[in-house]
Amino acid sequence: MGEHDKHRLLAWHLELQAAHRRLHRALRLARESLQAGDTAAARADLLLHCKGFCAALDGHHVREDAGLFPQLSARHPSLRPTLAKLRQDHELIAELLRRFDHAITSGAAPDELALHLDGLSAIMHSHFRYEERELLGVLAALDLDADPHDLLGPL
Repeated sequence: MGEHDKHRLLAWHLELQAAHRRLHRALRLARESLQAGDTAAARADLLLHCKGFCAALDGHHVREDAGLFPQLSARHPSLRPTLAKLRQDHELIAELLRRFDHAITSGAAPDELALHLDGLSAIMHSHFRYEERELLGVLAALDLDADPHDLLGPL
């Protein structure tokens, strides 16, 4: 195996972790916007950060469901129950994102918005830890000739 192939294999493992770190950072920025103090400015910042965060998180999960997970399922049938659980999490997170987006656009109070962020943060943390625990070993050895951004989202 050549050096290029080793780097390509390692990219899947590292890219998933990097995507998760970027999503956590986006969530932190959204929370900081909410805590800024100036309600009008905070709402504008929150709208900007949260729209970007929601789009990035949803895009990441859509790409995993449509691209990465079918590849893993075909190569590692024993992962199918894990992938099914991860897809369920994706559906739950998508619903939480829809509710959060509605709360932002409908002018919900900062306390309500904070509750949405708390819920998203909790499920994201749990989901990412489970996904990394179950998939990183497989991804570290995944021999797949594709761009990680195509299957993990453009984060």
